[in-house]
Amino acid sequence: MTDMSYLDGNMLDGPLRDIFAVDLSSAIGRCDHCGTTGPVAGLHVYSHAPGLIGRCPACTEVMLRLVRAPDQAWLDLRGTTYLRVPMALDQPHPRPL
Repeated sequence: MTDMSYLDGNMLDGPLRDIFAVDLSSAIGRCDHCGTTGPVAGLHVYSHAPGLIGRCPACTEVMLRLVRAPDQAWLDLRGTTYLRVPMALDQPHPRPL
């Protein structure tokens, strides 16, 4: 018997493309360590590593890591509980399956 209760990850391509095609500086993130919320633009960013490190302005824990190569990028949000991204009202909202 085949389980038909899920779709494969290709289904996420469009919705994720909509989210990552916006300016994230105004997105609100929550620090996984101390619970502080604030805009990505408020993070303390350090560029001394082989990439960019975004630290919580309240507790200085790492919330975001971004490393870029010519043909790919790595985004690590392990220190972020969530990232609330503002979306334009004219974009279609995906319907439940």
